[in-house]
Amino acid sequence: MEDMTTTTSTHEETFAQGFRRRVELTGLALAYVFLAVPAVALVCILSTALGVAIVGVGMALLLLFVPLNRQLANVHRRLSGRILGTPIEEPYLPTTSKSGFTLLRAWMMDPARWRDFAWTWMSASLGWAVAWIGFGMGLGVLWYLVFPFVYAVTPDGVFDINYGIFKVDSNATAFFEWVWLVVAFAIWWKLEPLVMRWRAELDRSLLSPSRETLERRVAQVSESRAESIDHSAAELRRIERDLHDGAQARLVALGMNLGMAEEMLAHDPEGAAKMLTEARAVTTSALGDLRSVVRGIHPPVLADRGLAGAIQALALDMSTPTSVMITLAGRPAAPVESAVYFATSELLANVGKHAGASRATIVVTHDGRALRVVVEDDGSGGADIAAGSGLAGVGRRLAAFDGTMDVVSPVGGPTVVTLEVPCALSSPKTLPSSGTA
Repeated sequence: MEDMTTTTSTHEETFAQGFRRRVELTGLALAYVFLAVPAVALVCILSTALGVAIVGVGMALLLLFVPLNRQLANVHRRLSGRILGTPIEEPYLPTTSKSGFTLLRAWMMDPARWRDFAWTWMSASLGWAVAWIGFGMGLGVLWYLVFPFVYAVTPDGVFDINYGIFKVDSNATAFFEWVWLVVAFAIWWKLEPLVMRWRAELDRSLLSPSRETLERRVAQVSESRAESIDHSAAELRRIERDLHDGAQARLVALGMNLGMAEEMLAHDPEGAAKMLTEARAVTTSALGDLRSVVRGIHPPVLADRGLAGAIQALALDMSTPTSVMITLAGRPAAPVESAVYFATSELLANVGKHAGASRATIVVTHDGRALRVVVEDDGSGGADIAAGSGLAGVGRRLAAFDGTMDVVSPVGGPTVVTLEVPCALSSPKTLPSSGTA
């Protein structure tokens, strides 16, 4: 992201570049002024809602307007990130509930939500004043620029100015106001980037992740890395065991059969032919074992058809009627694709084994920031990550990619599991028709 308040190129900024930059900053100042209006409204509503939070109407107002406050904060994150040249990340804690009192409790335990509330007060007061200063400097330049022309079309005496030793009282003398234009332009040129950077820094001070949030993320990354290493080691042991107990044993038997056939070939051709037939059968079994091992590492359908085709293949193998809706403009990176595929496979296996569902639905989308997979079934519900089920393994698999899993499964159903993994998609024009993505 380009920093609008400093010149990032190696050559000196030209006048045209500096002028365009300051005009854009003035436009952003006007945007900040307008955005203060909903901020004022949110300050009033949220303050009232917090005061009557124990009453049903207060809880309803919080459920409605806290997300709106987050959206307004996200708009400011984008604007201020553009000015500063550094994106401002969202610091919110993930929530495992979608509605009701548990959601409000999760918001209350999230420091970022309280910082949002403090930021709304700042944006509606100090931030609004600083934005007016930034916009006012640009407005002053524009006013002195058009003053002679405005003077010419207004009734006599409306804009007369008496400076004591000099008086502006005619169309000709109105052009002397351009002396102030030079002063206003110099102030605007010098201070506009500085004032707007101050305004953006106000946002960053309250909207960016705090030190505690960063420390928590580092701890989560360390934990997920350790879990990923353990998972990789377990996978390697599984592959080694499968090769040792499956393909390797069959290949040893194959070698013994071929050796016996070689010894019997001279004096018992029929017995040798029988041994060769058995060897061919062992070869087929060994190839099947090897394919099974490879399928556990990276399924061929995933390499050939991508995540969309692989999930559709999983749905077709389900005994429970399963509908699939996939909207993807490209393919995620191969490690993310593999992790999401196996996570979805585990969720569908849970539906088939434990849910007792009559139907299931899979929805796969990408919002430009993250890949989202929603698996829903109308089964008996009651799924719990803490119960030691396969859901915990799914969460650990996604945590290695900074992904999250949200489970909503009341007793009696339905069960809705949402997987979300931040990632970018490759262009569909560059996707091969087969092979590894």
